[in-house]
Amino acid sequence: MKDRTVGGRLFDIVNITALILFAVLAMLPFLYIVFNSFLSSEEFARRGVVFFPKKFSLDAYMYIFSTNTIVRSLLNTIFITLAGTAINIIFTSLMAYPLSRKELHGRKSIMLLIIFSMLFSGGMIPAFLVVKALGLMNSLWALLLPGAISAFNLIILKNFFQQMPDGIEEAAKIDGCNDIGILIKIVLPLSLPAIATFSLFYAVGHWNSFFTAILYINDTAKWPIQILLRQVVIMAEGGIGDASQMSESLAIPAQSVKMAVITVSTLPILIVYPFLQKHFAKGVLLGSVKG
Repeated sequence: MKDRTVGGRLFDIVNITALILFAVLAMLPFLYIVFNSFLSSEEFARRGVVFFPKKFSLDAYMYIFSTNTIVRSLLNTIFITLAGTAINIIFTSLMAYPLSRKELHGRKSIMLLIIFSMLFSGGMIPAFLVVKALGLMNSLWALLLPGAISAFNLIILKNFFQQMPDGIEEAAKIDGCNDIGILIKIVLPLSLPAIATFSLFYAVGHWNSFFTAILYINDTAKWPIQILLRQVVIMAEGGIGDASQMSESLAIPAQSVKMAVITVSTLPILIVYPFLQKHFAKGVLLGSVKG
């Protein structure tokens, strides 16, 4: 391999420098939130909100965890994310695989209906009436079942399945494997990059979703973390903790409480991302080559 030219090396240096700067700029807002969540009452009284506190304090975290409110909301969100992602992947796979088979009669008509649903929807009020008629109001299932399948993800996964060699499935049928067995034992194991990618898409969507919970959940005990975060941001501390349990009598800055809740609600999904990141780009590109 020939040595890089001076121009090529200079181009690499400029690119790397620019990417590092963009990465730092992207991280600054999150670092600002994390650092201010450790802001102490004394420093807030002297300096106000700062980017980097001189002294770190856990008062805000002790306050928000002094009751089970945030833990309960986190558990609700974890259940919604895990159960919702499992439902999404199961239903999307079960629908995408038959549509990827050319021998399925009427699959073009079904695909037209799916594409139509991407462009037009019944709207919020009809969706609310359907959820109410099904008896799902004030239930966590109201956040899971209505959005069981994403039309966009379905189309990409269908295209991914279509790219698999027909010979693999034909060999499995010769060995006596039925369609469900082919899907579970052959197609899905070979589709792990795509499954991991769409699992991440669905999981992030469930973790960040709050509007459907506002519509369908009235019981505060069933609130996901994003609804609790919204209440804290709108109503300052929002009664999330018990100030009488704190060792110090100093008032905890509302800004620190907000930042602490944002940090707690963001970190779990950030921790999950690195485990799926290696499949992320590969899964999307493989399913978007042909229709």
